[in-house]
Amino acid sequence: METYGQARFGVLAQRQSVCTVRPGNGDTHAPAAATSSVNLVERLLAVLGVLRGTGTADQICHACVGMLDVPAAAISLVCDGVNVATLGASGDDARTFDEAQFTVGEGPGLDAVAHGSPMVVEDFADQREHRWPIYGQVLLTHHVRGVVAMPFAVAGRYFGALELFSTAPARMSGERLAAAMAAANQAGLYLLDLLDEDDNADGTAWVELHTPARAEVAQATGMVMAQLNLRPDDALVRLRAHAYATGAATADVARAVVERRLHLEPH
Repeated sequence: METYGQARFGVLAQRQSVCTVRPGNGDTHAPAAATSSVNLVERLLAVLGVLRGTGTADQICHACVGMLDVPAAAISLVCDGVNVATLGASGDDARTFDEAQFTVGEGPGLDAVAHGSPMVVEDFADQREHRWPIYGQVLLTHHVRGVVAMPFAVAGRYFGALELFSTAPARMSGERLAAAMAAANQAGLYLLDLLDEDDNADGTAWVELHTPARAEVAQATGMVMAQLNLRPDDALVRLRAHAYATGAATADVARAVVERRLHLEPH
């Protein structure tokens, strides 16, 4: 399993090489859509060009909500198949939808990064949609029916996904999908710039990207391991299971464990 340090080193060593998401060979709509969506992309770049710092990721999400006619958007940072942080979000609801993938251990954002290709869920309420069944149930309780997840890459490796959430079936036009691809690529450029600002050997930007969101989860996992004599994976499963059963975020459950307000009992 690759460590965060190894992943960070790979990014910094190749930071001049930025990989973009391109339509597959069977996508006959995307090339024309990419041309027709130039104005959308230009407006997005005009907004993002003056931004710096952590607020850029949130602004990308807000721009997607405004441009692509979706109620919520988030940028998920993924490493080694795990959602390690929500890099940006259009609001608390979008952050909740993204973090639910960490809680249940599945979701279109994770698979988009794993396969390096967009994942589209038209309607979780459709009985023919059998992918990510637990995640789908969670989103349906929040009245979210559709998800579009666009992966982004840095230095030729996929590190995250832009996720667009819809309360109606997600049937996006080729034009909007092309714009979503462009927005995802901007998320990759933002991550590259953030790491590029901290390219010295003792830099902490990579750590700061994921640690605040998951530090308490790691600490709580260690406490549960000690209390219940469990392996790390099993302790994390217990935290996630409690979060899912109570409808809470895994980070909130972890915080309660760390603050000793919650004690998980042995099965």
